[in-house]
Amino acid sequence: MEPIYVTGHRNPDTDSIVAALSYTALRNAIGEREYEAACLGHIPDDTMRVLNRFGFQPPKRIYDVYTQIKDLEYDTPPVLSAGVTVGRAWTVLQGQKNVSSLPVANEDGTLYGMLSWDDMASYHMGLVSSAYLRPVPVFNLLSVLEGRLLNDVGSGSDMISGEVTIALPQSRENLMFRKADSIVLCGDQPDMIRRALELGVNCLIICQAEVGQELLEADCRTSIIVTPYDAYRALRLIFQSAPVGRVCRSKHLTAFHLEDRVDDVRDVVLKKQEHCYPILDSREQVVGILTRQHLLRPRRKRVVLVDHNEAAQSVPGLEEAEILEIIDHHRLADIQTTNPIYVRNEPVGSTNTIIAGMFQERGLMPSERMAGLMAAAIVSDTVMFKSPTCTDRDKKMAERMARVAGVSLEELGREIFSTAPLGKDPREMLLSDYKEFHIAGYNLAVAQITCVDSKGLLERKAEFLAEMEAIARNRNFAMVLLMITDVLMEGTHLLYVGDDDVIRQAFSVTPKDNYAFLSRIMSRKKQIIPSLSALWG
Repeated sequence: MEPIYVTGHRNPDTDSIVAALSYTALRNAIGEREYEAACLGHIPDDTMRVLNRFGFQPPKRIYDVYTQIKDLEYDTPPVLSAGVTVGRAWTVLQGQKNVSSLPVANEDGTLYGMLSWDDMASYHMGLVSSAYLRPVPVFNLLSVLEGRLLNDVGSGSDMISGEVTIALPQSRENLMFRKADSIVLCGDQPDMIRRALELGVNCLIICQAEVGQELLEADCRTSIIVTPYDAYRALRLIFQSAPVGRVCRSKHLTAFHLEDRVDDVRDVVLKKQEHCYPILDSREQVVGILTRQHLLRPRRKRVVLVDHNEAAQSVPGLEEAEILEIIDHHRLADIQTTNPIYVRNEPVGSTNTIIAGMFQERGLMPSERMAGLMAAAIVSDTVMFKSPTCTDRDKKMAERMARVAGVSLEELGREIFSTAPLGKDPREMLLSDYKEFHIAGYNLAVAQITCVDSKGLLERKAEFLAEMEAIARNRNFAMVLLMITDVLMEGTHLLYVGDDDVIRQAFSVTPKDNYAFLSRIMSRKKQIIPSLSALWG
């Protein structure tokens, strides 16, 4: 069963991570076990503290949802060993009605070649002009002939080769075998058997007959095999003893891997004329074969988006995935779907407030650990209920979850916001809660660090601005903003790279040296972005 990934936005925060976990828990609880929580980036330290506090592991990290070869319903026919006989390969190939080629592998499972009907036909047609059998293991020969080896001539009996001849009556001297490098087939013909042994042919195959004891005791270097088949059938079977690795195509092969994107594979297949292609896993071992038909209707990955609905903030490859649901509390943005989907977007301060309500609607109560985790997420995203996005519903739901978990909301708030990441690399801090936006033709990024003591962070202003200038330059952004939001001051120290007039007009402040203090500004979603949107139209 393919998973349905529940994922928040890139550069995840606590609300995003917990929303993925809590919504997955809700769907799993009602019997839909295919839902799996996922995240798109590094989990911040404050989020890890919350997860550890309530005993949760981080969600699975995914990097994209592009449609890959592993998402296709490709064929998985038997994989032949390069040492298997042509006869055995022919039987297997005949049993595969829907494939035109079989993969051939080395002993370790890695690709050796591809065996097609054309390869088999070419091999058998080549025997018309040449009746010479190249060296094959004696076990191969015994297998196809269902024969027995009557003597052991040492190393000479391990590999068999030579010109294949059916012995004729002695009167037809010119058509008989004449050299030791021969494989001779005969029946109950003592004279022919004696002649072959005297000549020392490589192999003597006795068809539907027995060999006298005196001949078996003779000192010779000829391997003697008896078979229940007549000479003409044995003649055909002998050439099917060749290892299939000698027959299949092993050079200039085009192979694909399970992780390859379908779009890239389609481009290659359109330029090639091959019927099918081997598929390899990460260890280079063969796992199946791909045909053009498999590319016609690929099975797309399925996702549920929580805490965002903007393509730039979502998982790469979203345009190739099937979006099943969106649960969010942000403005509606630019994500499009091919089919109608379930969307739940509510004006509250935390996505987990919405999900807690969904538990309640289904008559379910989160576990104590999950309730504690959801309470922490609501406290985090509403900045201890001081954010302008916070509603009475957020407060009431957080209080209910805290009662279930037996925790204090004040204690959770202090734990989440008391530790500022002062010792971290400035770029790492900048990207820990970072989002990109496109507003009326302007591209910009807004990062946010929330704390209870902003002094130490402001001392690193020059380092932050240097990183922000690099982002603006590399991404060609009109502006890059960093909100250092101080919970106790109930305001935001705004560092920015861009036009001073934009800051002055949007927030009615007088900026200086790429800095302004915004009193009672706590929310990127409800205050910063709307102000810029109003300015730019």
